[in-house]
Amino acid sequence: MGPGVGLFTDNHEPKNIRTISTKEIHIKKNAWLGARVNVAPGVTIGENSIIGTGAVVPKDIPDNAVAVGVPAKVIKYIK
Repeated sequence: MGPGVGLFTDNHEPKNIRTISTKEIHIKKNAWLGARVNVAPGVTIGENSIIGTGAVVPKDIPDNAVAVGVPAKVIKYIK
């Protein structure tokens, strides 16, 4: 993990802003997260995946993928 990575496991419920929900984040073996990546609650980062610097990851990233951007999108797969 690079510097400034944010792993956010809690969020407000959309229907009731006063209620907070929590969900686990799973980061699998050999995953790389660049500097200042933000990961939303409930997301799984796949094995051997790379998340580019500054990406915001709101949904799961599959194994062996390279994802970048806001929101993070898979741009290629690693063989």
